[in-house]
This record gives sequence, structure tokens and C-alpha cells, in this order.
Amino acid sequence: MSESMPKDYGFGSDEEMLRDLAGKLLDDEMPIEKLRQLVAADPATTYESGQLPGWDQALWKQCVELGWTGLAVPEEAGGVGVKMVGIAALVEEVGKHCLPSPLVATLNATYVLREAGSDEAITWLGRVADGTTATLAITDSTGAWEAERTDVAAAGNDAVTLTGTTYFVQDAFKAEIFLVSAKRGQEVLLCAVRSDAQGVEIRQDHIHDLTRDQATVAFHEVSVAAEDVISTAGAETLRCAWPAILTTVSADLCGTGEWQLQTTVEYAKTRKQFDRPIGFFQAVKHPLSNAMIEIDRARSLVYHAACCIDAGDPEAEKFARMAKSAASDAGRFVSDRSIQLHGGIGFTWECDVHLYFKRSMHNQALFGDGVHQRRHLANHTLGPIGN
Repeated sequence: MSESMPKDYGFGSDEEMLRDLAGKLLDDEMPIEKLRQLVAADPATTYESGQLPGWDQALWKQCVELGWTGLAVPEEAGGVGVKMVGIAALVEEVGKHCLPSPLVATLNATYVLREAGSDEAITWLGRVADGTTATLAITDSTGAWEAERTDVAAAGNDAVTLTGTTYFVQDAFKAEIFLVSAKRGQEVLLCAVRSDAQGVEIRQDHIHDLTRDQATVAFHEVSVAAEDVISTAGAETLRCAWPAILTTVSADLCGTGEWQLQTTVEYAKTRKQFDRPIGFFQAVKHPLSNAMIEIDRARSLVYHAACCIDAGDPEAEKFARMAKSAASDAGRFVSDRSIQLHGGIGFTWECDVHLYFKRSMHNQALFGDGVHQRRHLANHTLGPIGN
């Protein structure tokens, strides 16, 4: 860490208070019994009816009133302007409670708006701070999310018309605004499109994660006013936002992993075999110790990446990719061990670990798993090494 980096990643009393208040609110308002009732009451309703996952909109209103949608919005745009380490701490609490909400999607869209820096973006940042939910619609049919790969085309000069389809849109049915990347000749535009705009078609995807929705969004000659064209340098804007996006998803992964670890440790203390708690046996002790090490390593990288973002480090993207790599690998390891160490019940629908396992699986793949991130890191360090 360079000399300009603060101690403790810049994590101070304000960030500690934000984290603790979030943890207390979610402890009270989103216990595991309520979470299961919302998103996994029974398999038939969840997987066969096609209905959207449930979420507590009254709790979300409390989150908005507490300023959560404005955390990443600068104060001059009407937001809170919290440091990235504070946002990471709060999102980790969100992951620990597997909170069904549009918070992570809205934060990721906020980072992009913030990097755009245009007058149009500042207007939308103010609306997000006031509670408008948003999500990124930037992924093409191959699963690539680099803006140059978008399947949406833009026509027109000031006001534009969007035609095409974007895929893997997170929490699309909770979002009021889609932040869409579109190609106009050699330019990549970023446009704010209302989810209820004429010509917008939202088709639900079937995914494992029960705590969020995902959709394919088609744009059938959707008109976008000039004031809703956020950026004409969309590729660069997205590139600048990647460190914060990757760090946020990584923090959520650390939160889900921590819950799985603590829950499995408690189970190992109470479940007995051969007249002893199963945690007595090395075959259980050692995987749990390794899981703790993996999560702590990932968490350290997450907060380091957040600190680098706060400090304006030009290498922030590299550190964010390191965090996402470690968090994805830790999530996979902890999820596997938590299911296995719960024994026979660990494979059943009734075991709550599955809710976290599935959220972790989704986050591992979201914006690139560990292998993907390490390939980027290798290319950054060694130069392109091929496929």
C-alpha cells in the first residue's frame, strides 16, 4: 500500500456506525424465517409458477429513508457521498442477510452515472438519491458486458431511438430506470430509459438465486430524449466504474460466505455423532478453518480495493479484480463445505443454507468469476496471453 493510503483502509467511526446500523436493521426486519417466507415458501411456487421472487417493499422504503440509495451519490448531487469502504461494509451486511432488494443493482448503476459526470448524469443522480431504483442493461447475448459488445443500436443525433436487446439485467422488475449501453456508429452511448417506457419489453429469466430477479430486456424503437443521454463516451465511463462495481459484488459475496460459515460452525457444535459434536472431528474442523481463512483473505482484498477507489489509485481496477477473484473462490469453497457439513439435511429444500448458496453462485458468475478475473490480471501484468 502506498504512503498516501490511510490506516485501516480508511475505515473509521462513520463507516462503523453505518455498518452496525444496517446490521441491526436487517437483524430485526429480515430474519431467516421471513426471508424464506418471501422467496422460498415452497418449491412449486418458486420454480413452477413463474412468479417473481418476493421482497419487502416496506423495508425497502426504510432503506431509502436511511439514504441507502444515495450512498454513492456525491453530496453536491443530493446524496450522502459515503466512502467506498463504508459502502462495502454495508453491502457485506446486506449479503449476510441475503436481502432481496434492488440495492446492489442501484449502486452499480450509480457508479456509472457518477463517472459520466455530465449535467444529465447529475440530474439522474439526484433522482437516485431520492429513491429512484436503477440497474445496468449493458450485456450482450454472449454474456459480454464490455460496452463495445452491446446488441442495442442507437439512431439519431440529440434525441435517439434505441433498438435491440440486452441480457442478464439484474433486478429488472424492481428497477425504475435502465442504464443502457448502445452503439451509434463508432460511439457508445449510455442512456437512461424508464422501465415503463413505450417499446420496452421485459422478459423474466429463470435463475437459481431466489433473492433477486433477472431479465432479458428488449427495446423496440424506444425514444430517448436528449436530456436522458447520459454519456457519448460510454465505454470509458463503464471502464472507470468497474472497480466500484466489482468491489460491491465482492462485498456481497463476503457477507453470504460469512453467514454460511457461522451457521455451519453452530451446526457443528450441536449436531452429534458417536457421542460427540461433529465439530470435534478433524474432517469438519479443518474445512471450517480453511473457510474462515478464505473469507478473511477475500475481505481484506475487498477493503483494500475500496480504499484504493477512495484514494483515487490508478491501479484500483487491478485490486478490485483481485478482490472479485478471491471472493468468488471463497464463495465457492464455503458454499460447498456448508452444504456438505450439514450432512443429509444439507441437501434438502428446508435447509436455509441453500438460499445463501444460490445467491453466492449467482454473484460468483456476475461480471466474471475468479478465472475470468485472473485472466484479466494476467493480461494486465504480462500482456495478452490468448484464450
